[in-house]
Amino acid sequence: MGSVSLKIGDGTARFRRATLCSSAVHLLMLASVITTNLFALYAFTAAPSPSFSSAPSTVPHPGAGVGGGHRNLSVISEHVALIVREIEASERRLHQIERELAGYDTLDPAKPSLPPELRLFLAHHRLPLGRDARSGITEMVASVAHSCSRSPAADLLARYMSYKPAALCPADDPSLPQKLIAKACEPLPRRRCLSRPTAPAATAAPRLPFPRSLWSPGVKNPGAGMYGLDKQMWITPGGKNDFSIDDVLALGSGGIRIGFDIGGGAGNFAARMAERNVTVVTSTLEIGGKPMNEFVAARGLFPLLLSPTQRFPFYDSVFDLVHTLNALDEGGAPALGQASRTEALEFLMFDIDRVLRAGGLLWLDNYLCTDDERKRIVTKLIERFGYKKLKWVVGEKADARNTAKTQVYLSAVLQKPARG
Repeated sequence: MGSVSLKIGDGTARFRRATLCSSAVHLLMLASVITTNLFALYAFTAAPSPSFSSAPSTVPHPGAGVGGGHRNLSVISEHVALIVREIEASERRLHQIERELAGYDTLDPAKPSLPPELRLFLAHHRLPLGRDARSGITEMVASVAHSCSRSPAADLLARYMSYKPAALCPADDPSLPQKLIAKACEPLPRRRCLSRPTAPAATAAPRLPFPRSLWSPGVKNPGAGMYGLDKQMWITPGGKNDFSIDDVLALGSGGIRIGFDIGGGAGNFAARMAERNVTVVTSTLEIGGKPMNEFVAARGLFPLLLSPTQRFPFYDSVFDLVHTLNALDEGGAPALGQASRTEALEFLMFDIDRVLRAGGLLWLDNYLCTDDERKRIVTKLIERFGYKKLKWVVGEKADARNTAKTQVYLSAVLQKPARG
């Protein structure tokens, strides 16, 4: 299961890791071969049926055994041929399903409707050392995400790759990459056009030195309210669900050096951590077309344009701390279906667990539970991982839209156990 295999199909080849799906296909093919042999053995050893004889009389006569034997062999051959055809049809269908799951048939470079640059990116490339002696392949092909071939992502991708090489990138829709990422069409193909600045250099405010830039980035604030600067969060708790940064760092016993903030907005959490010599990578999307990544970078912080549906581009067990506000609900959209699906939450939680080191902290910060059932699902899932509950608070806050209604929030600091 952990070995690297080579999949070949219709001139398209990719190096990919063997999966549970491919192993299941191999087992099914083996079972088909065994079943064929058993049918053949049964057909050859079974007693001849009276219906095979052309004469109604059961009295044996000279030559009856020879003629009956030929007829029996003919019927057996027909049955075996039928079984073989059915097996071949099943194998073809399984092969097609495997190709679809692996993403072989997402975008066809031969389609005339594809922009020239996208067709060039997807075109077959000859192997630098020539024909591979083991597999026989001579070409490899670039790939894009499977969801890029579905509408409307396919149309957006065509617009994204429609440009003049070596010229300025199109300025008609600067948020086009954001729209593609939001539709799980990532990672995007590389382009051969010159990027445009988000703001004219003449009007851009000068950048201030660090650490002054943390709270005075020198660029126009792209957001307001919860997406803008907030100097009070994690410093002055507003309720029992609010934990201070210093209290959480104390739980790490001085071992918190690098962290990951999922869906960190304007980077306020990373700024507070930077004041305490902790490096935090902030994943953020362009909210409402606002240049959030540029704003985070102007503060002297590390922005990462990343949707929660994508596998985190980090190695295993690298972070001492993972922090998230409401990103647990964003992990299901749009590639995994509705965000409330348990499977979508599981995919996100398992990837968080992968990048967090043993003994590291997972900080769920004021996670809004839509109802008691959602709280039960999240609690049950966390308990499956065996994390130690250093802090666990469930509280209620007034709904900002309806003062007569309260909402349930979960705040927790969990420590990853050492396994194996």
